[in-house]
Amino acid sequence: MPHPLVPRMIRIASRLFIVPALVGLAVGCSPAADAVDGHDVVFDSQSYFTVTVDTTRDDIEFYWRNPDTGQPFGGIEALKTWADGKGRPLLFATNAGIYDRDFKPLGLYVENGKTIVPLNLAHGNPRSGNFSLLPNGVFAVYDDGSAEVRTSEAFRAEGRKPRWATQSGPMLVIDGDINTQFDDGSDSMKWRSGVCATSPHEVVFAVSRAPVNFHTFARLFRDRLGCRDALFLDGTISQTFTPTAGYAGAPAFMTKPYAGMVAVFPKKR
Repeated sequence: MPHPLVPRMIRIASRLFIVPALVGLAVGCSPAADAVDGHDVVFDSQSYFTVTVDTTRDDIEFYWRNPDTGQPFGGIEALKTWADGKGRPLLFATNAGIYDRDFKPLGLYVENGKTIVPLNLAHGNPRSGNFSLLPNGVFAVYDDGSAEVRTSEAFRAEGRKPRWATQSGPMLVIDGDINTQFDDGSDSMKWRSGVCATSPHEVVFAVSRAPVNFHTFARLFRDRLGCRDALFLDGTISQTFTPTAGYAGAPAFMTKPYAGMVAVFPKKR
C-alpha cells in the first residue's frame, strides 16, 4: 500500500510540470509572433481595416498564376491553400490592382523579377475605368525588401528594377497632396483598397468596411496614416485577409476572380 503522501506528491509534481509547459506553449504559439499589424480604424465617421507590414520581418510578394500549374489563382483561398502546401503561412493578402476584361493586369505587373505586363502609360482610355484617372501609379518592392509608391511617370524616370510590382490607379496622394481629380462631395461611393509606404521598410494597406468616395479615402492615407504617396488598388471587389481578422472589405457576393494578389509571408530564415 503506498504511503498516504505519495498521491499528493504526484499531483503537485504534475501541476509543476503542466504549468510551465502551458506557459511555454502559449509563448511559442502566440498569434502575435506570426502576424502582421492589423487594426480597425475610424476616420471621418468611416470604418477601415488597416495592415502594416514591416519588410525587415516579412516578405511582400505578388501572385497571379499558380507557379506549379500555370493557372490563375483567382482568389485568396486558392492562394492560401497553395501557400499552406508549401509550408508558408499566409499572413496577409489582398487583390493587387486593376485588370482588363480578359482578367489580365491592366498595367505593369512584375512577379519575382519577371515583367509579365509592361508599364502602361496610355492616357484617357474610358475602358480603363479608374486606371485612366491620372496620374496612376506603381507599388513596387525591390530585392533589398524596400518598397515604394510612385506615379507611373516617376517610376519610369527612376529606372529601378523591382522584384515585385503592380500598376494601378489613380494615385490617391501625390507628394503630400490629394489627387486634384477628386471631389470632396462626390457621390461615387464604393468599397476601396489602397497602399502606401510610410518608409522604405514599412508598408500600409487599407480597405474600407463600407463604400466611400475617393476624396475621403485619400484623406485617410494622408491625414490618418501619414502617407505622402498612396495608390488606389481597386474598388467594389476589394478584400483583405489576415488569419486573425479573417476577411475585410467588400461582401463576398461582390467579389470576382482576381488577376493578381499581394501576399505577405514570414521572411525566410
